[in-house]
Amino acid sequence: MLNPALSHTKLPSWLHDQKGLMVILGAGESGVGTAILAKKMGYEVWVSDFGQISDKYKDELDLHEIAWEEKNHDAQKILTAQLVMKSPGIANKVEIVQKIKQKNIPIVSEIEFGYVFCQSKIIAITGSNGKTTTTSLIYHLFKEDNFNVGLGGNIGFSFARQVAEKSFDLYILEISSFQLDDIEVFRPDVAVLTNISPDHLDRYNYDMSLYVAAKFRITENQLPTDYFIYDGDDSYIAAWMEKQQTKAMLIPFSLENKKYKQGISLNNNHMELAINQEEMELPITGFALEGKHNTKNVMAASATASIFKMRQEKLKQSLGNFQGVEHRLEKMMRANNVLYINDSKATNVNSVYFALESMSRPTIWIVGGVDKGNDYAELLPLVYEKVKAIVCLGVDNDKIVQTFGHVVDIMVEVDNMRDAVMTAKAMSEKGDTVLLSPACASFDLFKSYEDRGIQFKEQVMIHT
Repeated sequence: MLNPALSHTKLPSWLHDQKGLMVILGAGESGVGTAILAKKMGYEVWVSDFGQISDKYKDELDLHEIAWEEKNHDAQKILTAQLVMKSPGIANKVEIVQKIKQKNIPIVSEIEFGYVFCQSKIIAITGSNGKTTTTSLIYHLFKEDNFNVGLGGNIGFSFARQVAEKSFDLYILEISSFQLDDIEVFRPDVAVLTNISPDHLDRYNYDMSLYVAAKFRITENQLPTDYFIYDGDDSYIAAWMEKQQTKAMLIPFSLENKKYKQGISLNNNHMELAINQEEMELPITGFALEGKHNTKNVMAASATASIFKMRQEKLKQSLGNFQGVEHRLEKMMRANNVLYINDSKATNVNSVYFALESMSRPTIWIVGGVDKGNDYAELLPLVYEKVKAIVCLGVDNDKIVQTFGHVVDIMVEVDNMRDAVMTAKAMSEKGDTVLLSPACASFDLFKSYEDRGIQFKEQVMIHT
């Protein structure tokens, strides 16, 4: 059964009455979830992964009688497909993707494929920073208010898997720019754009305009009955909206004391919400999340709750008991009056800016990994003010050393988490903070940012 929302728009060009071979490139959560849904929808499905497939996903594919290959892409078979789903981590420049495009075989994203067969309303969240926290907070608010709600996309189980196996009235989806690259008709009822700052530029030919355009795809199919929630203080967002437009109803949020007829503003430590001719006021104190960036996350989440007419007292209560997201400014422990903070999810400069801005104690900063085209210059004032020492954790630290070597008195390079934690501990004094906030991807030394954060926490527990 197709998504009833498609009755208001054109059907996707890749959708055919007679379903043939659908090839899935990549056998991670996104790929396997899509394979399960495709099989349920009547496609012949074949999964191809150039790497090794984990045992749990092999078992799952076998259980659903879905054929697969690993450590190879059989181009001869792939190029017979009617439709290809490309996992978001696979770049367009990959050889097999180029061959698929040359044969004009449609490529669909998991988010798009799941949407076409989804029967539920959708709140979708993207942004350079804050999207995981905002997505998790929105899910928490609706769960606390007893909505039948699912959480997916770039967090938790894949959206396509849940469309195949679950029955929710509402989905809360975290969506990356990579997932938006291959959409055609995906249309959320509520779209949230938390902010835009340089990130993943290596994926977008180091062209910021391409990255901004990818983020704004979240609203390109929205209708006047839909909502677009966005950061009214963000310069990249403002520049795009001066030249482009969306059909959706606009709900900006701001910390700069702007007053909106429709939106969220700040006034004397209170959020003032004006949405659909209804007004609500909430204090920004007493929330579990701290910092200016988290105030904006709370504003975005509160806007979605207001659209769905959540009661003020319930909203205030649920905002107060939200516990935050693992690996995002996670205060894990104090040892000898030294605070250890795990911010492994900070994989770009802007997220580290927020982290350093929130530091109130002398900070030993653990930074480094796979650079994605970072410009560290904007961090210099905060590093001068907040950072007493730097531990470079990466295979190639040259850019970090060149930028900050003259700023701090002590800088040490290491290539494993044990040495990073031991070095930071040796540098620390009572009243300091040790902050893991890498500003980089993790794949030089770790499997993922989660693996990096887990190793940090394990080493802190062992050595402090």
